[in-house]
Amino acid sequence: MRSKIYLTIVLWLLAAMMPLSAQRSLTEQDYREVAAELDIDVAAIKALAAIEGGGHGFDAQGRATINFDLSVFKRFLRKAGISEAAARKTAPVAFAAVNSKRHGGYVAAQHARLDAACKVDRELALKATFWGMFQIGGFNYKLCGCKSVEEYVKRNKESEREQLELFAHFIERAGLVGYVKAHNWRAFARAYNGGRQVAGYAAKLQRAYNKFNK
Repeated sequence: MRSKIYLTIVLWLLAAMMPLSAQRSLTEQDYREVAAELDIDVAAIKALAAIEGGGHGFDAQGRATINFDLSVFKRFLRKAGISEAAARKTAPVAFAAVNSKRHGGYVAAQHARLDAACKVDRELALKATFWGMFQIGGFNYKLCGCKSVEEYVKRNKESEREQLELFAHFIERAGLVGYVKAHNWRAFARAYNGGRQVAGYAAKLQRAYNKFNK
């Protein structure tokens, strides 16, 4: 009995010592379950995760991968009637260029910009940020199946599996699943990324799908 207790404690300690990002990584079972939810093949969901996801949902310190989009934030400020000049005084870091060296890494620098922007308006800052492996803007929280942007952010911070689930909700509610089922990567790329580099992006998705479909 004691040996079982000791083993349990050791396993718990080993898990606690692991980097947060390692504890949150996607598994083969995650891919299978989400692919089944969407009724698409596993190779397709892996291709989307590899190309759209960029490979990692967290950095080595366990912070969710984000990109704070200043242009989107400025647009939201204008719509809300908030002075950009006043916002700059309140949060100069949010309006400055990404400084990876100063903050100890790209993700950390983006979090610093987001934290600063939250001092101006937290909701707008969260909505102007692109979150997780799949870089879906916070303003799309409803399409991701969330009731608020706060819920969306919370789920993005939980695990890569949650980020994958949010992505699954997004492509389902945005009407993109049919493109994935048909392996119509060009149509998917156009709808997901807009008119930017459709051909090149579609080619990347096709190559990734071919790799995982072997």
